[in-house]
Parts: sequence; structure tokens; C-alpha cells
Amino acid sequence: MTPPATSGSENGSDDVDLGVLETTGGIDTTRIGIVDGATAQVDVTLPTATDEDDLDDDVVLDDDATFAADAVVDADLVTVTETAAPASATAAAAASAGSALDVEAHERLRPRTSEITLQSRRLGDFEAGRESSDLLTADRLLDPAHAVRPEPEGAWRHLVYTLSGRRLNLGDSKRARARKELDRRIAAPLHGGAKFVPVLSRKGGVGKTTVTTLLGMALADAREDRVIAVDANPDRGTLADRIGRTSGKTVRDLVRAQADVRGFNDISDIVARDHTRLDILASDTDPHVSEAFSDDDYRSVAEVAAHFYSVVLTDTGTGIVHSVMGATLERADDIVVVAGLSVDEARLASETLTWLEINGFADLVRRAVVVLNTARPGAALVRAEELEAHFASRVRTVVRVPYDPHIASGSAITFRDLQPETREAARQLAATLVEGLRQQAAA
Repeated sequence: MTPPATSGSENGSDDVDLGVLETTGGIDTTRIGIVDGATAQVDVTLPTATDEDDLDDDVVLDDDATFAADAVVDADLVTVTETAAPASATAAAAASAGSALDVEAHERLRPRTSEITLQSRRLGDFEAGRESSDLLTADRLLDPAHAVRPEPEGAWRHLVYTLSGRRLNLGDSKRARARKELDRRIAAPLHGGAKFVPVLSRKGGVGKTTVTTLLGMALADAREDRVIAVDANPDRGTLADRIGRTSGKTVRDLVRAQADVRGFNDISDIVARDHTRLDILASDTDPHVSEAFSDDDYRSVAEVAAHFYSVVLTDTGTGIVHSVMGATLERADDIVVVAGLSVDEARLASETLTWLEINGFADLVRRAVVVLNTARPGAALVRAEELEAHFASRVRTVVRVPYDPHIASGSAITFRDLQPETREAARQLAATLVEGLRQQAAA
């Protein structure tokens, strides 16, 4: 077949120039799929997008946009393969192919409206009858007849359990159940960061340091987190003497090393720990040096302690207007006020509550715990019931601590060597304190 002559050729034909090449020799046909045959060149003009076109300014081209880009770049030169068809048919086919490319390229630029939306399904959205894994609980799966119960506590209950070949388990005694319940109350989790609890008294000799030690031991013995008692008495405190262990370092050493503290190991070299895991931070033994312990020093110690301990007890001095007392009350989440069983000791404790109320700590007074500490043997000269009624009208709870010769000796306190009544009182105090801290956090 002889293709028509081009415009301006020797025969002067008016036929349209379709740009048909008789041969493809010497022409680079890479990427256009031509092996052998004639080609036709067709000029195609893509329509210009107008404001009326349904285009979105926020269209994001995906991987398919590659074709659209190629179509735009090669819009002026679209090459199709012709094998045996006439030139006119070739031109028509090329024009049709060009139009198809143009339309498809234009449509590729339109936003997709048929994307598949992925949705997550909650456990409760499963079809009826299908269970999730959280329903496989031990109470549901374990056979009670084959479940192993812990050995009962209580003399005769344990005897029955042993004689029956561990087949007859009557459970714990009433006393054992009460003890475990008290353990649970003390070990209840505390949320919201470290809790600061100062122990106050305006009169020396009423057992403030003793109460701090007993409270700290009861907390540390039942809880899994860390508990520390800080001796913030500027007049040579004796808190470290009550546990019988010392690290040889004091609060002053922690103030100096504050910038170098990177982990708990740095703290453990400074504090002393007793057998209940209570940590003690002693005060300076030299009263001239300890007098320099200021409110800023206490804030530094409290800042470090808050990073490593859940409960921070503070054994304060008797000087309620001392600068350290102000810094202590600033961080207090709850307070414990110690009163002795005498007229003057009880009156000073009540006056302490009044001073706190008129100096902006009325909320602390309402949440406070008053400890009536029996520091002397024998019957008290005052009626403890009247004292308890008085303080109960002003604070949240009143706890009595009985006389204990182990404490009265003034030596180191071993928690397990205390009389059962003393340990019980200390644990009741700890449980009451934890419950108050939890109520405050919940509010």
C-alpha cells in the first residue's frame, strides 16, 4: 500500500499529512512496543481544566498517577503501531487511542470516591455466641474440687487440716482473716505520686519520733513500694537511733549530693534500712550544724525523695514556726498529730490544731489523725475517752497506742518484738492513713 503524499510534496496533493513512515529503520522505538511496521504520528490536544470541572484541590496522587503524568508529557506525540491496516484506518485508530488516553488521564486526576474504609471491631461487636479471650478466667475454668487452697491459719484448724491428710480445710481463723484484711487495707495502691505525711507535736517527750517509727514500719512491712522517714528535726533528732542501724550519713549529705543522684543506688548509700524495709534519713548529730538545715534544704530532700518513694514520713521538730515546718506543711498530703495522756500534752496538741487552722491549713486539720500515745506504764491520770471525744470533734480519726516496755527502753525498735497490741495499733494507724490518702486522691 502506498501512503498518501505529505503536504507540500512533489505531487501537490491536498491529502492530510498523517506522518506515516514507510520504514522504522534507524528510529529508536524503545518503550513504544514497535518491532517492525509503520508508525503514525497524531497530534492530540488535552482539554484544559476549568472551574466547572469536578476537581478537588486536595487530591493526592497515588502510584496510579504515573500513567497520568506520562499522558501529559507525551500528549503532543502519541505513537501507535500499524501493521496491515490502511493509513486512514491507522490514523483513525491513533486518534481513537489518543482520545482514550486523554479521557483516562483526565479521569485519573479526579478524586477517588470508592475507597474501601477499614474499620476495627470491638470485642463486644463479635457475632452472637462468639467469646473473647478475657472470658477465660480462673474462676470459670478451674474445678473447685481440685483447686489447692492455702493452709489454714489457726491452731486447731491447722491441726484438723494436718490430721485429715490435707483433705479437710476449714479456712483461716477469725483472727487470721482480720489480719489479712488489715494487710490489704495497708497495701492498697496510692495514686498521684509520692505522699508526704509530717508527724507533728509542739511538746517533746510525747513519743513523736516513736510514732513516726511505728507508722513507717507498719507501712513498709505490708506495702510493696518504698517508704522513707526523714528526720527534719533541727535540734538533733533521734529517728535513726530507733532502728539501730545507720549509714553514717545524714540529710546534709543528701543535700550536697542532690545534683549527682541518678538512681536509687545513690540514695541507698545515704539512707539506713531496717528489717521491715523502712528507710531512714537521719539528721545531723551536731546541733550547731543541724540548725543550718533550712526550708530550702528540706525542699531539696523532698524533691529527691518524691522520685524514689511512694510515702515520705517527716519527723518534725517542736518548733512549729521554724522555717523547716513551713516547707514541710507546704507538701503535706495528710498530717499526724501526737498527743500524750496528760492535761498539758493534750492541750498543746489541741492548740497545734488551732494554729494550723488559723494559718491556712484547716483542710489538713479536718483530714488529720491524732495519736494518743501512752508513754508511761500504769493507769493514765486523765480519762482517755474524754481526750478521744475532744479530738474526734476536730479531726478525722483518733488512734490509741498502748504502753510497750520495748519502746519505753529507748533502744532500737524491732517491729516483730513489740507486744501484739502495739503492733495492732501501729497497723491500724497505717491503714487509717492509707485510706485517708486514697480518699483525698479520689476526690
